[in-house]
Amino acid sequence: MSAVVSTVRLHLNQRTSTFAVPLYIAGTVAAFSVLVSLLFWRSGSLPGTEGWIQGSQSNPGIAYGLLGFLVYFGVASVATTFPFALTLGATRRSFVTGTLLWYAITAAYITVVLALLTAIELATDHWFAGFYIFDVYVLGAGDLFRLVPIVFLGVLTALTVGGVFAASWVRFAARGPQLIAAGVVLVIVTALIVVIPAMSEIAAAFQPWWLAAASGVVIVLSSVGSWLLLRPAIVR
Repeated sequence: MSAVVSTVRLHLNQRTSTFAVPLYIAGTVAAFSVLVSLLFWRSGSLPGTEGWIQGSQSNPGIAYGLLGFLVYFGVASVATTFPFALTLGATRRSFVTGTLLWYAITAAYITVVLALLTAIELATDHWFAGFYIFDVYVLGAGDLFRLVPIVFLGVLTALTVGGVFAASWVRFAARGPQLIAAGVVLVIVTALIVVIPAMSEIAAAFQPWWLAAASGVVIVLSSVGSWLLLRPAIVR
């Protein structure tokens, strides 16, 4: 257990990337969202109208802004920290477990940050000017009970996916990520070939928990995959 905690502490030494960068990204997205809103305002669109609200809530900028960073962060957390952790006495199992725990801490932190920002946005009637930045469809459209699982599972999924790609690189060098990417594409294309004839029925029966279940499957597969890849990996 002490080795797991030590791994978490090792990751938490990346304080800027863990705690500050998500705030920078949220702030940058907020600034761009306000600028775009002002552009539409000046072109004749009125805050508070149905078209303004629908268009503003359709903005996925916060998700796109965080997604790329989180996948990269997941990659870096394994690729750069794994050899150092082993030299400090961590076992491969404790490293994978500690890294997953750190992913969960990071996901919880970002969830709290976005929940607070959304709550402030709602309390101020969208920053006193009708600007929709965090009250958007991709974050649950202002429903905090939807935002929490969306953000937590989304962040955890992005980090674990990045982690398994990094683990494949540690194990097989450049061939590892290439093989995983090819396998993912093959699975997706095969699934689409199977489900396309029934796509309309599937869309009509769609339930949000399907996405949560899919995210859970990806998190588990990525975590197990990281362990299986790192267990025989040779530190270079």
